[in-house]
Amino acid sequence: MADSPAPRLHVALTFDFDALSSWIKDRTHTLPGVSRGEFGAYALPRVLGLLAKHDITATFFIPGHTIHAYTDLCRSIVDAGHEVGHHGWVHENLKDATEAEERRIFDKGLEQLARIGVTPAGYRAPSGEFGPATIDLLKEHGIRYDSSLLGSDYLPYYMREGDSWTHDGPYQFGTSIDIVELPFSWALDDYPLLELAPGFSDAQREPSAVREIWQAEFDFAYDECPGGMWVLSMHPEVIGRGRSIRMLDGLLEHIKSKPGIQFSTMGHIAEEFRTANPLEQWRASGAFHAR
Repeated sequence: MADSPAPRLHVALTFDFDALSSWIKDRTHTLPGVSRGEFGAYALPRVLGLLAKHDITATFFIPGHTIHAYTDLCRSIVDAGHEVGHHGWVHENLKDATEAEERRIFDKGLEQLARIGVTPAGYRAPSGEFGPATIDLLKEHGIRYDSSLLGSDYLPYYMREGDSWTHDGPYQFGTSIDIVELPFSWALDDYPLLELAPGFSDAQREPSAVREIWQAEFDFAYDECPGGMWVLSMHPEVIGRGRSIRMLDGLLEHIKSKPGIQFSTMGHIAEEFRTANPLEQWRASGAFHAR
């Protein structure tokens, strides 16, 4: 049997199932505040239903706290065949954490993932921020890919370690390591576009306007980056609202109308990239970012 042709574009639908954790991490003390996160659990079945309708296998990044609070719902994600990655414990922003704190957070997340039978291949940093030990922890625990950085849009690359910089000196690029970076973009994230969260996202756009942004990004990737990827980052508590999930439904119909599209998990994209671009060859070429 002949090998299947390589897809023109991988499309990865990713969901950060933060639920209560996003609000508890800020030490929200009122029930109305915390209930905003509870809506994520309420909306998750809508998201899973839409994925089933379109026969799409997606990637979910889940904080340990969400698994602790909604174990059965999280198991339903795994049972539906979706990939699950590490997303912290209680959605902590790690930039001010100590190394000891970060290690404790990472281990707590791993413990909860194990409860639903998951050994994660991927990681997405809560709030998109690394701590002092992030790269070491990813290496120590055999994490195969990350989706926290923004150094490319439609092409994977190998993560680097050892970058250094000062305000008045040249940027020093570090060494590529065996962790594939599958970058995300705030422009392809539902939260800042569709959710009202004072201090983070202060204006809600109409779903039709968000579709225009996302579809334009997709069309460019499809036309100009053959062999690349298009990664959409969403949250059940945001995209799961009625008008938003209908917008996503329509966008998926547009995407599926294009020949050569393949809906893929992040893990699949990372391994395909690694096979096509062995790390030693990547290093020998002098590459330090996507190409």
